Amino acid sequence: MGRAYVSTERSVAGRYRLVEITHRETNRVRWYADDLRTGRPCLVTRVELPRDAAGARRAPSRVLRATESVARLCPGRTATVVDAVDESGCLWTVTTWIDGTPLDEALSVEGAFDHARAARTALELLDVLDAAHAAGVTHGELSPGQVFLRESGPAVVTGYGLAGTVSAPRLTAPSYASPEQARGERTGPAADLWALGAILHTMLEGRPPFRDRGRPEATLKGVDRLPPRTPVRAGPLTQVVQGLLRKDPRERLTRQVVREALTRVLREDPGAVPAAVPGPRPRGGHTGSARYAGRGRGGRTALLGTALAVVTVAVAALAATRGLPGAGTDSAADARPSASAPAGSPDEPGDPSAPTPSPSSSGGADGLPPGYRTYRAPEGFSVALPEGWERLDTSRASDLAYRVTFGAGGDQRTLAVTYSTRVGADAVAVWRDDVEPRLERSGDGYERIGGIRATAYQGREAADMEWYAAADGARVRTFGRGFLLGGGRGFSLRWTTPAAAWEEPASREALRTFLRTFRPAAD
Repeated sequence: MGRAYVSTERSVAGRYRLVEITHRETNRVRWYADDLRTGRPCLVTRVELPRDAAGARRAPSRVLRATESVARLCPGRTATVVDAVDESGCLWTVTTWIDGTPLDEALSVEGAFDHARAARTALELLDVLDAAHAAGVTHGELSPGQVFLRESGPAVVTGYGLAGTVSAPRLTAPSYASPEQARGERTGPAADLWALGAILHTMLEGRPPFRDRGRPEATLKGVDRLPPRTPVRAGPLTQVVQGLLRKDPRERLTRQVVREALTRVLREDPGAVPAAVPGPRPRGGHTGSARYAGRGRGGRTALLGTALAVVTVAVAALAATRGLPGAGTDSAADARPSASAPAGSPDEPGDPSAPTPSPSSSGGADGLPPGYRTYRAPEGFSVALPEGWERLDTSRASDLAYRVTFGAGGDQRTLAVTYSTRVGADAVAVWRDDVEPRLERSGDGYERIGGIRATAYQGREAADMEWYAAADGARVRTFGRGFLLGGGRGFSLRWTTPAAAWEEPASREALRTFLRTFRPAAD
């Protein structure tokens, strides 16, 4: 994985200066960038192309033609591509600024959508697919990372023109590939309907119907040969999800049937209005999503953003507790709520012991709540912390794992960031089989709150757990979220507060801010 919010001096095509990574999924990385010719911000997306010289040469022109065709048929619903170049074996696509939040990021922050919101978003995607298919254009790479939700107006779709540029069955997000794509067969409109079903499944269940297995070929093999996960939260949309995820493309629901079913759900629940997606508060008159806004012209970056209305935080010490000194014995460290906490509740603690000097943190908290500033850890991650907070403890297990705990004198709340290279391939199992048994043996009055919930965070498989415990004689509540990086690696956050202070506005704001601003390091 790569580091987010790290300034670079690299430019693409001698014109677009890459500033910071804003999104990442399998074989796709998106940057906030400056157009040095116009002075305007833009989004630059890199997709690695297979060694197919002819396909690589065709890719830029194909992307430009496809996006132009769809834009004419569905104005304002697709990203405006201003440039596409083949450079260093990669396809670089430049789009104008998009005023919105990637769907997978919204899901990682808010959790699964309710039925009405999921249906409304699916209908907006279906509108775009209808227009494109009528013109004979198949997307072929549709995934939550290609969908931007906007504060006002329907969703915007990116990524047209990639399918068919090279011989590879799917270039990006293989867990959303259709079975026929996974087998290397020709991609048609039915593949987009499968992807719509997979996205609808993800919106309702909090995770895709097929997990990412680390290597694209392994993921595609699973899509082809294994049954999709059975939806359990889809309710009135269950038959739509299952009908779109039929392995045989000839048996999938038609667009008209899907439209009628989605419309029926909205008609039967007219009072359900989708939660607003945070919009931009950019400088210089430019618009953009909250996380990208507010970059100074001098080249200094600052994390901006409006607070998300609903949040769960704390990258649960995802098996990162494995191999850590004292893991499972420190009441302060292991008594924190997990990521399965209800949206809007604070989470994740840390385990203090020997204070470590804090490296300089970046000031200029534009877009952050008053009193917060961005801390950049030498280990490579960054997160916004309340003023006065610092590192309270750092625990390490050679190069296998570390945990950094943050807090402040007189403040009983803590945030713990944990990293491990020895986590399993199932985020839920990490909490259930690794972390929870240690908590139960700790003798600190561990009591789980609710179930362990599978979710997604920053486009990766994740799981949440929340619990009560005792620390220094006081009852504390912890929320944790752990997410998988692949290759046995995982990150987690744990946010812990006194149980009585869990719902206090300051604690809720801290949790929202930690989750919104945490960015892990690069490989």
